[in-house]
Amino acid sequence: MRYAVLVTGPAGAGKSTFCNGMITHLQTAKRSGHLVNLDPAANSDAFEYDPAIDIRDLISLQDVMDHLGYGPNGGLVYCFEYLLENMDWLEEELGGYEDDFLIIDCPGQIELYTHHPFLPTLVRNLQRLGIRTCAVYLIESQFMEDKYKFFSGVLSAMSAMVNLEVPWLNIMSKMDLVTSNVEDKGSGRNGIRAKKDIARYLEADPMLLVSAPGSREEKSERNSKFHALNQAIVQLVSRRTSYLPL
Repeated sequence: MRYAVLVTGPAGAGKSTFCNGMITHLQTAKRSGHLVNLDPAANSDAFEYDPAIDIRDLISLQDVMDHLGYGPNGGLVYCFEYLLENMDWLEEELGGYEDDFLIIDCPGQIELYTHHPFLPTLVRNLQRLGIRTCAVYLIESQFMEDKYKFFSGVLSAMSAMVNLEVPWLNIMSKMDLVTSNVEDKGSGRNGIRAKKDIARYLEADPMLLVSAPGSREEKSERNSKFHALNQAIVQLVSRRTSYLPL
């Protein structure tokens, strides 16, 4: 039986570091694991392990930008549309692995997870090949600095989860950069939080969007044109999303 883990999330969330850690863990546990790079813009220096399968052997972002004149975002979309047209290449590459774990490092372009057909099509092809597939979605702890930024990350994770329809884990990465000690400036680059506050973010408490009753913030929010939107988001999230700290 083959297994695949799609490692997803926005740029800079630590996906490549997570993949390296997963491969190290599998090797320590005497399990067979292989890195699959699906980021055509990846920097080889980010990989601790050489990818067993690399989309850059088929097409790279730099080649698309040089030959077609696309920008980075349009070039990434073109790369994945090209891969969709050449899925036989990926199937042939995957055919040599049996009873293995495939750790798939995905790019950081959010559109690919939320409304582009590439990843859902990839999941269907993996399942058709008998590969059991799950996914993790990483956002970094910096998102906890601003509650509105945090919930934008929560909504993108929920959108990707609904879009892919596979077993799913959300991970809050770079938690070593969050501290509860106001004097610990070095490890507190992503904010200073009490343990109770951290728990509310890890459980994606929707009431974080609601200010204390009678406060100045609550009065201004009530008069804000975004008040109804915030209330709708509170009802949508409703503790359906939680994060594992890493």
